Amino acid sequence: MKKILYKFKNIASSLTSLLVVTVFLLTACSNDNEPTDLQQIVKRGTLKVGTLFGPNSYYLGATGPRGFEFELAQAYADYLGVELEIVPSYTLNELFPKIDNGDVDILAAGLSVTPERLTKYRFTPSYADVSQKLVFKQGREWPRKIEDFSGSLKVAEHSSHAENLQTLKVEHPNLSWTVTDEFDSDELLLEVLEDRLDFTIADSNSLAINRRYYPEISVAFTIQQPKPIAWVLSKEGDDALLASLVEFFGEAHHDGTILTLEDKYYGHIQEFNYVDTRTFIAAVESKLPKYRPIFERHGVEMDWRFLAAISYQESHWDPHARSYTGVRGMMMLTLPTAKQMGVKSRLDAEQSIQGGAKYFLQLINRIPARIKNPDRKWFALAAYNVGWGHMEDARVITERRGGDPDRWVDVKESLPLLKQRKYYKNTKYGYARGDEPVRYVENIRAYYDTLLFLEKDESAPDEPEPVVEESNTDAS
Repeated sequence: MKKILYKFKNIASSLTSLLVVTVFLLTACSNDNEPTDLQQIVKRGTLKVGTLFGPNSYYLGATGPRGFEFELAQAYADYLGVELEIVPSYTLNELFPKIDNGDVDILAAGLSVTPERLTKYRFTPSYADVSQKLVFKQGREWPRKIEDFSGSLKVAEHSSHAENLQTLKVEHPNLSWTVTDEFDSDELLLEVLEDRLDFTIADSNSLAINRRYYPEISVAFTIQQPKPIAWVLSKEGDDALLASLVEFFGEAHHDGTILTLEDKYYGHIQEFNYVDTRTFIAAVESKLPKYRPIFERHGVEMDWRFLAAISYQESHWDPHARSYTGVRGMMMLTLPTAKQMGVKSRLDAEQSIQGGAKYFLQLINRIPARIKNPDRKWFALAAYNVGWGHMEDARVITERRGGDPDRWVDVKESLPLLKQRKYYKNTKYGYARGDEPVRYVENIRAYYDTLLFLEKDESAPDEPEPVVEESNTDAS
């Protein structure tokens, strides 16, 4: 995905200005007295965006709306200086008529750019690529190609999955499936898991999220190679709105907005490990109940699930865990850190958890106040693993390489460089296994997401928000 984003970034700056100027000049000449679609949006002060309910696009968390598409749409509304009005739908059958009837200005719902849709709609520049996977439940016979699988296959009506199957049927006339307007693609995954359906098709981004909660979902094979997804505009509109969107996406790629959102929603779940996920879910059922009251007591300032996720990564919730480096206990504290935090016995589960929580909050307070969440939390987690000194070195390297030292998505690219002499010889703290804190942070994020899902506690915050004091600490 990053290759696509960087490729676009390289060409966007050279093409955007020329395209925007040209389109606006043409629009002005042809519609001297009629306000453009863009002017109407600005005049009414509201951008109306149609989307789908779901984990990829838009959903209501405990602290308000969330979702990749929602946040990207909010960024565009802010870019225009207008309010965002989300008009959600449950199905594609409901969604597309909203742009057809002029009820919304844009559709932002992770929609693939397909030949059939191109005949009816206009698309913005692509901001990601997704592939289509044929999926089934773990334990069934594993088909390796189209000719191998038999059984019931169902996809959402009017989806890109259905359109792709129509194309494939030309070469595979025996291919059969049904379409439904009753279930969306995520719900069809549950139908497969409940043995009410043999196969369905899922987009790669949706699959990455769902397999963290449902590890029994197995991928048979890729049924369509990566294709672009983009926002949809009506063909009946003028070009001013499209020109504005071309400019916006050019800037969003250039300033890292899209990379940051991609990392926030998908960066920690791209690599799936079936055994690890099953082991974690089993531990939630068998081990966590014993220690949950302790996490709840000492995780108030950061959400106990977040504290529990750190502890699982550290010790798999084993109070007697130890490593060759001498760290021990539920939170794997070093002896000096344990003494600083007032921990007398690292093998006492409650003392270890209390000390680990206190230490993490101290790390949060060391981070420059200008760095906001969620990056603040990821920096603190990485420092918990590798030490704040090495984090400062990685931030310096990031800045020297032209990245943003205050943004996790950039710093995590520099951390592994601490293993290379040409980089660490010019740092203050020297060599470090910098790839380890990257995996550490991504694992904890995945465990925390899974805990939130399994708990289904609507009162939980969308993200752990430690209470911090403003710090004057700065980094070079």
